[in-house]
Amino acid sequence: MAKLKISSAQMVQAARARIREVETPDLIAMLVDPAIVIVDLRDIRERQRSGYIPGSFHAPRGMIEFWVDPDSPYFKPIFGEDKTFVFHCASGWRSAITTATLQDMGFEATHLKEGFSTWKDHGGPVEFPEKKD
Repeated sequence: MAKLKISSAQMVQAARARIREVETPDLIAMLVDPAIVIVDLRDIRERQRSGYIPGSFHAPRGMIEFWVDPDSPYFKPIFGEDKTFVFHCASGWRSAITTATLQDMGFEATHLKEGFSTWKDHGGPVEFPEKKD
């Protein structure tokens, strides 16, 4: 395989250089703020396996650009609200690239720097989906 022009790690590094990041303890403290919307980009299986941040909105990474665009037939009204959006994934890589992409589109957001990987370690609450029989 030919060497890529830019690696995924370089993409994340470039994204992080130009976006706002929030640390895990700071986001935990923001959970009580009704003006904050936490958006979970992880795959549904990750959420089922590891749990999720209570009250977070699930938006699959592959649809997010369409869901935030009011001109898209896939637009989700939550993204039209006057809120502060904080995106997260498992380790902060997908959410960094997502946040940079959305910023390029004109959608202001931030992301959880270390992702969900350190959430429990910092005492963040976690919920699990109900198991269906």
